[in-house]
Amino acid sequence: MRTLAQTTDEILTLAAQQFKVARETLSPNDDFFKTLGIDSLQALSLLTRLENHFHVELPDYELQDVSDFGTLAGRIQARL
Repeated sequence: MRTLAQTTDEILTLAAQQFKVARETLSPNDDFFKTLGIDSLQALSLLTRLENHFHVELPDYELQDVSDFGTLAGRIQARL
């Protein structure tokens, strides 16, 4: 079973790959919209990738007001 730290690290790695930024520039407290410079459509693309990677489904209501990697990792971890 993954730990929250492992889940967070995997999310940061996947986000870095998808948006072509250095992994070490990302941290759990970062707002992914600001840090990655992405819009809501790009965030949706990342969420779809994360759902596929972790084999989970994240309902929209659980993602409202979520904009940092750490909170996102917590929501995914709760579904693993």
